Amino acid sequence: MSAHTPHELADTFPEDAAALHRLKLTNAHFGRLAERHHIVNRAIHRIETEGEAASEERLEALKRERLHLLDEIAAMLEETATP
Repeated sequence: MSAHTPHELADTFPEDAAALHRLKLTNAHFGRLAERHHIVNRAIHRIETEGEAASEERLEALKRERLHLLDEIAAMLEETATP
């Protein structure tokens, strides 16, 4: 298995690293979203690298959840960037 898991939040939003960190520390809802994204993303990575068995349906459900989480996280980042 690769040492680096693709699609981490810092990789997905590199220009928002400071905002990601700040929101994780100050916004409990954002912190929960970021943690859930981390868990789901790692599960997808384990399945895709054949470290964990799962059905195609399970993998697709996890990918949909990851996209939903990313959409919500992106919206929150956009709100913080708006003056």
